Amino acid sequence: MPVYQNILETVGRTPVVKINRLAPEGINMFVKVEAFNPLGSVKDRLALGVIEAAEKSGDLKPGQTVVEATSGNTGIGLAMVCAQKGYPLVITMAESFSLERRRLMRFLGARVVLTPAAEKGTGMVNKAKELAEQNGWFMTRQFENAANPDMHARTTAREIVDDFAGQSLDYWVTGYGTGGTLSGVSRVFARELPNTKIVVSEPDGAALLTDGTPQARNDDNSPASSHPAWSPHPIQGWTPDFIPYVAQEAIDAGTIHQVLKVTGADGMHWSKELAQKEGIFTGISGGSTFATAMDVANTGEKGSTILCMLPDTGERYLSTPLFTDIEADMNDEEKTISKSTPNYQL
Repeated sequence: MPVYQNILETVGRTPVVKINRLAPEGINMFVKVEAFNPLGSVKDRLALGVIEAAEKSGDLKPGQTVVEATSGNTGIGLAMVCAQKGYPLVITMAESFSLERRRLMRFLGARVVLTPAAEKGTGMVNKAKELAEQNGWFMTRQFENAANPDMHARTTAREIVDDFAGQSLDYWVTGYGTGGTLSGVSRVFARELPNTKIVVSEPDGAALLTDGTPQARNDDNSPASSHPAWSPHPIQGWTPDFIPYVAQEAIDAGTIHQVLKVTGADGMHWSKELAQKEGIFTGISGGSTFATAMDVANTGEKGSTILCMLPDTGERYLSTPLFTDIEADMNDEEKTISKSTPNYQL
């Protein structure tokens, strides 16, 4: 193993892992496990890429405060990068996102400013812009910064191309938040893996690419923003209430072959299936991407090879519905086991 000079050198080079028990017969299924990044998500790449690009251009000055709007994973990645490089960091985040994300960022030294859940992604972005303008802070602009997809073109895409050298990759399945992974990887695939079909997964309650739906809807089908009980879809980090400029690159290039909608319930189901059948720990976004990959697998030709992105670790979701039925105390079955019942069958 190499000796690294700092934690930032460990970003990227995440493993591709074969799916054995869950893959349909005759389908070669793989996942790229971005939880192997040092702070547990694909957004570590983005964070390092945008900060180093800003240092190189001179837009970010030594000691200058960095500010960004984030659902959590980008903020956690930025907190790591800023801590290592010595930049103060302020994060704006909608109050609907999980508590552990706020606490992780604060643990890493960031300040977290919460915005009302009803204002959705637009609200936290506007607050970050306001703070940057008022204080002369550097805003990383993850939703529109070209350094975001550039980083994925240099790292994520290159890793995939190298890992599948000499063999076909029929489908690549990803979700999108900023669109950095989607645009950066699809840019390289257009040149080097033109036969790979790119399939994008998005929440059925915020299907911006599919039908332009900008927010989750309530049971009565009224627009979420007009309903006092509104709450966002559970796939945190995916599709804010706008199509990011970064994602627009892939849309305009026509590199997306198919967009499939997924429910939060299906995402949580497949996250648990990955954990309990494959030992792979991913969050709701990873489970949702995998749900889409399973749809592709069940309709694809036998012998097809599918690679699915798993954006983060399941530990980001301990306070979310993903863990609602996971108790800290013993359940009835565990109490029975504890009594040393003879010949008990699991």
